[in-house]
Amino acid sequence: MSRFTSTVRLDVLLQLRYGFYYAAAFTTLIWIALLLPLSVSVLDLAVPLVIFTDLAVVGYYFIAGAVLFEKGEETLFALVSTPLRFREYLASKLTTLTALAVVMSLVVVGMSYGYGFRAAFLVLGVIFMSVISLLVGFITVSPFDSISSYIIPSGIPLLVMGLPLIHFLGLSESPLLYLIPTQGSMLLLGAAFETTSLAAWQILYAVLYQLLWICGLILLAYQTFDRYIVSSKGG
Repeated sequence: MSRFTSTVRLDVLLQLRYGFYYAAAFTTLIWIALLLPLSVSVLDLAVPLVIFTDLAVVGYYFIAGAVLFEKGEETLFALVSTPLRFREYLASKLTTLTALAVVMSLVVVGMSYGYGFRAAFLVLGVIFMSVISLLVGFITVSPFDSISSYIIPSGIPLLVMGLPLIHFLGLSESPLLYLIPTQGSMLLLGAAFETTSLAAWQILYAVLYQLLWICGLILLAYQTFDRYIVSSKGG
């Protein structure tokens, strides 16, 4: 069994222990109950909004909680003296929590909306939104030692990532919104339910621009880990 596979297995067990999956199941059931009575015309707008603002970013606070738990138990500090690479540690977090976001989204959509949607756009939108929010969550929580000190400043990145809603709701057509990476996820999710139609350049933008941001955020996550975990222990 590879180190990465072992790390994924351990992450799944820890996330179960921390209660993440119970919280995710409860959230999924609540959204199904709220969306199920709505008409299809309302769901075309409501479902992308629910996915973008909640289901796809479900891991934002989960990864923050995991980092804080691991800091408290000093498993993060032990990481620097084990064969496990940081890239394997981070990839495991991104894989498990993004898979959770995808499963939650598909279950909510399937149960409340049905299966008349473009699955490729939906899954791509959720994956990009989830990975970006997870990386931002990891980077922003790293300097903190408790959830109480993190909870207020944590809302600022969520607010910025949520700005593409302005475009989706037709409140502004400003091209400046395309500078925000999650604009690509919002476009993909809208296209999944035919709320918006995408030109070829918009699909390329949504994929390539978000991949560029993900690469940059991964590099920043490395620097954050070195500064707030390794250096803090004199590594």
